Amino acid sequence: MEEPADVVPPHGRLSIGAVATAVAVVAVLVVTASRYGYHRDELYFVAAGHHLAWAYADQGALTPLIARAMTAIAPDSLTVLRLPSAAAAGATVLVTAAIARDLGGSARAQLVAACCCATSVVVLFTGHTLSTTTLDLLVWTVLTWLTVLAVRPGGGRVWLAVGVVLGLGLENKPLPAFLAAGVLVGIVVSGPRRLLRERWLWAGALVAVLLWLPWLLWQGRHGWPQLDVSRSIAAGGSTSSQPWWLVVPFQPLLFGPLLAPVWVAGLVRLFRAPELRGLRFLGWAWVVLAITFMATGGKPYYLAGLVPFLLAVGAIATDRWLERGRPRLRRTLLTCVVAVSAVVCATIALPLLPARDAGPVIAMNPDVGETIGWPELVRTVAGVYDHLPDRAGAVLLAQNYGEAGAIDRFGPALGLPAAYSGHNAYADWRRPSDDDAPVIVVGATPAQAARFLRGCRVAATVMNTAGVDNDEDGADVLTCSGPRRSWAEEWPAIRHLG
Repeated sequence: MEEPADVVPPHGRLSIGAVATAVAVVAVLVVTASRYGYHRDELYFVAAGHHLAWAYADQGALTPLIARAMTAIAPDSLTVLRLPSAAAAGATVLVTAAIARDLGGSARAQLVAACCCATSVVVLFTGHTLSTTTLDLLVWTVLTWLTVLAVRPGGGRVWLAVGVVLGLGLENKPLPAFLAAGVLVGIVVSGPRRLLRERWLWAGALVAVLLWLPWLLWQGRHGWPQLDVSRSIAAGGSTSSQPWWLVVPFQPLLFGPLLAPVWVAGLVRLFRAPELRGLRFLGWAWVVLAITFMATGGKPYYLAGLVPFLLAVGAIATDRWLERGRPRLRRTLLTCVVAVSAVVCATIALPLLPARDAGPVIAMNPDVGETIGWPELVRTVAGVYDHLPDRAGAVLLAQNYGEAGAIDRFGPALGLPAAYSGHNAYADWRRPSDDDAPVIVVGATPAQAARFLRGCRVAATVMNTAGVDNDEDGADVLTCSGPRRSWAEEWPAIRHLG
């Protein structure tokens, strides 16, 4: 029998504890924002913000637009650049608590949901850096919350809000389309199938498609480069790529192993609790997406967007568990587990340790290493540039968008010209034109550069002062005489997506 979810209507405001937890997360993220430095992706987004477009080869327009706005306010402030991410992380915590409330959770259940979300590695790290993932996590959480509201009797018009949030999320990155597809499959599998006849649902879908249309048109005109990027990621061509079989086991690491029983209980409860039968399709969506991301070589964090919803469901079960047996002992145990998880996850996600001592953290979270050493890299390039016999028209060619973005961010103060790169959108923004000018190559080996350039030799080696072993530490800086053929002929082979 297909019935709507037996969900208790919202009862009052969010708990003070949940709101305080969200505020605390934002405060911690703002205070730690300027430690270490830019992430390679942030350098890319800042550069993309100066080349605004409806879409890019590897992303939508939303994050570069935010980067442009923040750099317009304070061009040199890393803290200001990261303020939207801190706000998004706090909002994710609040919405997680709101889901628990709207599922009938008490003030304590809301607090449990908020704390479990706030102390997770993925929320803290994505809240620390400006990235497409930060907004994507918030979008998924809001979409599941709105879905809870939409399936109630009389909630049909909420599907329009779902469409708006979904469309905006798709202008950030295409991952929310997988959530929409997973939800539809879940409804077909477990019901309530009456939703498929709901005109407001399809009206919301139309709104989402219309908002996504600029991205779709841009991708179509440029040969769907996002598919090539996805294939590169599936082949392991990203810092955060993991083997396919780690997609599900990685979820406890993203949200804290000690608190995994909470969201696992939420997943089990979705399939077993009679009062949640009308939301069971969201449990099936998690299963469908887990299989999909494993089959397609997706990154583990792709599945993380559904976990805040599972935390909210599991927090209600945890709240009930706290009242059984020896309540005081259970409350003390949960408090200790949350506190330990907060310390461990914050250490992994945030720049709490001195950079020179961050080696063990980087071993667990390699993305932390990508926030260290960019000024040193640019100073090394500047040293090579300053010693060129003839610097007129010299070309600075970077192997990837992080190196190019670093040169564009820190280079002008050192007298460096703009960087070129064949990586992703950088390849579309500019191409060298002087075929006889010398070339400085960053991040490529002599053998790699020799495929396109002549007369290459190692001029310097990049070293960061913290001694951190990241992708750029130990990289070569080469000087070359020029391209083997004209730049116009070499550029198609230099371009690469991933």
